[in-house]
Amino acid sequence: MSRAVTNLQIDSARLWGSIHETAQFGATAKGGVRRLTLSAEDKQVRDWFRKACEEAGLEVHTDALGSQFGLRKGRDMSKPPVGIGSHLDTQPTGGKYDGILGTLGALEVIRTLNDAGIETDAPICVVNWTNEEGSRFAPAMMASAAYVGDFTTDDILSRKDAEGTTVGQALDSIGYRGDKPVGFQKLGCFVELHIEQGPILEAEGKTIGVVDSGQGVLWYDGKISGFESHAGSTPMPLRRDALATLSEIVLAMEAIARKHGPNAVGTIGEAVIANPSRNVIPGEIAFTMDCRSADGAIMDALDRDLRGAIAEISARRKVEVKIDLVWRKPPTHFDPKLIAAVESAAKTLGYSSRRITSGAGHDACNLNTIMPAAMVFVPCKDGISHNELEDATQPDCAAGTNVLMHTVLAIAGVAS
Repeated sequence: MSRAVTNLQIDSARLWGSIHETAQFGATAKGGVRRLTLSAEDKQVRDWFRKACEEAGLEVHTDALGSQFGLRKGRDMSKPPVGIGSHLDTQPTGGKYDGILGTLGALEVIRTLNDAGIETDAPICVVNWTNEEGSRFAPAMMASAAYVGDFTTDDILSRKDAEGTTVGQALDSIGYRGDKPVGFQKLGCFVELHIEQGPILEAEGKTIGVVDSGQGVLWYDGKISGFESHAGSTPMPLRRDALATLSEIVLAMEAIARKHGPNAVGTIGEAVIANPSRNVIPGEIAFTMDCRSADGAIMDALDRDLRGAIAEISARRKVEVKIDLVWRKPPTHFDPKLIAAVESAAKTLGYSSRRITSGAGHDACNLNTIMPAAMVFVPCKDGISHNELEDATQPDCAAGTNVLMHTVLAIAGVAS
């Protein structure tokens, strides 16, 4: 590469402005963002993103699940595009950076290359994947999962949210059921920029996390069926209390995750009492479980131990507990060549870095099953994410985007 290309830097102020401009779509009083996938707020940010991509000269298409693809042509269009991007949906109490940095950082890479008049040998494709978060529809990362063939398009379109709205209906309601089939846009590889969503980089004073692996995920839907009875007249030994049963399951999950730690975590993030009343013993509860580990053997052990503990608790308390494994994502091990490219870019640019495992799932983890993939992490304040307090600094966001850009240039090549 020429010296001008080697020293190329993104426009930090422009990236920062894009992050805060899009944060208005679904802005919360506490400074966060509530932008559930395929909501009215999601339509607003999608419209903004589509316009910004078109203004950057990208050829923009949307697939049948609403994922947006912006293609920048390369000198050699016979080569598959280098994919970059992330997502724009958030958690119900989300922040300005989770997913958004990766998508807007990818857009900023394109803008910077345009400003510098740089043509790459291979094309570059910016992607906004639908429903990465999984907070409205399950599973998380559903669009990229369908892209790699883990689910059919019809299966995903039929998934329902808590109100009974299907993905297909939600897409139609905001006008984002695209005319392109899932998988129409081929990619040669994929690189995703993201905040760490953990405390390690900040604690160690590192600017760049070179992600070499990602945790596997187990998602369960559970239902406890006890017996509703009067809170005042039912003796304690005769109760079949669904909530007390759930309490034991929560503590059992915590103990099992600790037993298999430090490379294991477990969470019960949702629980709903059917027909709750102050003076009625809960008889039915629906709940979810989320277990993760970067070790496949530990994932198997978590599943086995949880099922064993739940069977013991339900038998002792004389209640029925059903758990269904609705999603299993194996641990991810990213492509060594792309990992090396990220590491080299960070070193060349003078940023401190370390290898790191992603505790969260990402679209890049799905894509890694059918193509080379890698990720770039930057610190977030106190490791907080999925929270309105989520925060990152302008210099760190710029650094991560610079590493993304130079990784892309190394992969795509600069046309001579």
